[in-house]
Amino acid sequence: MSQIVVLTDAFTLLNATNWSVQIKQVEINATIVDLDTTAFGGSGWNSRTGGLKDGTVKFQFLQDYTATTGLDAVFWPLFIAGVPITFEVRPTSAARALGNAAYTGSVLIKEWKPISGKVGDLATMDVTFPTSGVVLRQTS
Repeated sequence: MSQIVVLTDAFTLLNATNWSVQIKQVEINATIVDLDTTAFGGSGWNSRTGGLKDGTVKFQFLQDYTATTGLDAVFWPLFIAGVPITFEVRPTSAARALGNAAYTGSVLIKEWKPISGKVGDLATMDVTFPTSGVVLRQTS
């Protein structure tokens, strides 16, 4: 029997810092390139095999401009550095387990939107970071 999950306590670690309380939404997207292997004399249907894997991690942050420890103060230098940082995302803040798998890897902060919104809006920021290297699903 399946269990329905409501995300109320998702855990998000970026560059070894827990940013969960400043993240309103997270989405991991893993893809694989489909390569056409169709040859003459086949069934008349396309055949395919998987090629390179890729992924993105999308966040909706609640922006914070605190002088030294706020989101903008920490992530702007990481954006400028242009090097991948580590990430870990779990459905809950509980420890890794079969029912609480952690997705881990590295992402490149290829975009940063320091200010976004209109008058009266909550200061949020939607960004999508491409993965760099292997993304793992870990249960321990």
